[in-house]
Amino acid sequence: MTIEESDVRTLLRRVTDDLTGRPTLLDDVRRGGRRRLLRRRAVLAAVCAVVVAVPVGSALHLSDGAAVEVASPLFDGPTRGDLSGDRAYLRQVREAWRHRVRQLALDFRGDPHVVWAGDTPAGPAAYVAQRTASNPVVSRPDGARQIGLVAFVEPTAAGPRVMTTETLVDSGRHRNSQAALLGPGRDVLVVLDAGHPVEFSPTLEYAADGRIERTFQRVTFRDGAAVLPVPAQRDRLTVALSETPVSMKNVIHITNATDILFPEGKDSTPPRQLTYTLPGAERAWGADPAGQADKSVHETDALAGYVDAGGTHRAGDSPLLTVYGATSDGRRLLLETIQYDDDPARVVALLARGDAPFQAAASGFVDWTAPLPVRLRLPDGQGVLVTAEGATLSYRVGAGRWHDAGRDAALLPAAATEVRLTAVDGTIATVPVSS
Repeated sequence: MTIEESDVRTLLRRVTDDLTGRPTLLDDVRRGGRRRLLRRRAVLAAVCAVVVAVPVGSALHLSDGAAVEVASPLFDGPTRGDLSGDRAYLRQVREAWRHRVRQLALDFRGDPHVVWAGDTPAGPAAYVAQRTASNPVVSRPDGARQIGLVAFVEPTAAGPRVMTTETLVDSGRHRNSQAALLGPGRDVLVVLDAGHPVEFSPTLEYAADGRIERTFQRVTFRDGAAVLPVPAQRDRLTVALSETPVSMKNVIHITNATDILFPEGKDSTPPRQLTYTLPGAERAWGADPAGQADKSVHETDALAGYVDAGGTHRAGDSPLLTVYGATSDGRRLLLETIQYDDDPARVVALLARGDAPFQAAASGFVDWTAPLPVRLRLPDGQGVLVTAEGATLSYRVGAGRWHDAGRDAALLPAAATEVRLTAVDGTIATVPVSS
């Protein structure tokens, strides 16, 4: 293999843990579950970027996989950084590199090149590249060839340590510049200068309605890299790092993101999927609500305000709740769930008229410990959407009589003031819905 087999196998297993092996997978795909899971896992796209394309001056493609001569600053440029003249440190870095690559089933040409070496608040760090002896075609990007290996080198008490290595290919298309979190608290972020403008946000916050709130600033590079102090990133990533414009496809890969998101190799637990279709939904949706939702939501910007485009997260463990319904004025109703890491889950109610794209109409946080975890009032007097797994629901207006509202989920009339929930064990709770 052209990269460290154990790293890739572990990474793929973690990122696809809830996309494989379940006996209900085919049904989930038919219901649109695959798309929803991919949307939740899409935030890990940066984690999976183990192939780095670099700008090249020239490339000779050979059909037999022999050596390809490529001119690239990663191989041929001068070492940059304030430690570029520290011969003792550079020698330690190269020794650490040679020790690491001896464990790989790869042959190399020439000496390892220290692209950047600099001092940081966490200690001296570096970025290294080395040409490979042969250049097999890689699966991505299409038709590209492997030309080398690259990695960050972090400081440790025992000296420089090479972090996860990545394959370098000869594609002329630029990929994201690389980054690494350093120090015991992972509170120093080093970003390699790849010649593209980069935006950075140190913290993630949520508005009262669950929308993402971030403040981005332009990264200033100096002599080949930027060294940024960040809040400790010990068990989750609050930082966001992206080429401009900020978007999921431009997210910059943080080399040790998986070590932070999955400490000690611990996988995330696949969330339970709760899917409810309200009475009358077929009038607006037809026979395949999930298929329509895929096209109308996941291929548009309907959820853009609720997605952390520049961040990297693991999926949360709370239930993945989806509700299909129809409003009294004939619009399609869809409730979607988004959760990052151990943050509270958020739900977004979306509405669409006819074949028009969905628009976010109401949103908030889910309290799975409450008798009524979800309570969202829709605009234009279209009712109050409530959900409570396993509960029998009824509602009333003022001091009037109670009306049956079905089980698990319901769209109550806008005038409803209270909802009564009867759990499976017979426990009864009454919750106001007038707010």
